[in-house]
Amino acid sequence: MEETVISSKPCANEESIDLTRITLRTLHLSDLDDLMVWTTDEKVAKFCSWEPYTSKDDGIKFIENIPNKFLWCKAICLNDRAIGCISLHSREPDDKSRNKSAELGYVLGSKYWGKGIVTYVVKQVVKVAFSELKNLERLEAFVDVENVASQRVLEKAGFQKEGVLRKYLFLKEKSRDMIISNVIFTDLKV
Repeated sequence: MEETVISSKPCANEESIDLTRITLRTLHLSDLDDLMVWTTDEKVAKFCSWEPYTSKDDGIKFIENIPNKFLWCKAICLNDRAIGCISLHSREPDDKSRNKSAELGYVLGSKYWGKGIVTYVVKQVVKVAFSELKNLERLEAFVDVENVASQRVLEKAGFQKEGVLRKYLFLKEKSRDMIISNVIFTDLKV
């Protein structure tokens, strides 16, 4: 997938950020300083599988490993500054029985939370994913039961909650219950 430009007219309740200024593009090493703003933030990392980054080397490794780790990964940009990222990856890349599904993940700098950015981006990425990944039938997302804001993002973006996976992950010294939500290609309103 190449560069993806998304745009929309802002909603009345999202006046503080003009969503037409939000774009998606490849994350570059030149984005390192921007990336470090949100990857070092404990609030951002709270529900992520990674701990807050402690050095620029962590950020460099992340950017350099994108092609090996993700099916698709883009920086979420405001005025071409990376304020987060959104990705698709295969949970079991070697398991052919799961090759028609992908997991959606996203992260956004805390300064931009509650402004409709991630909901807007997720809606656009769902369309792009199903049109560009031809064999894709299902997108799924796993969200910590305590991460109510992210649950709401998925709901507003058209994902359906399937259920709660109890004690699904052991993360950051705690067993975590996860909500699994999905959208399948036949759910899209064309």
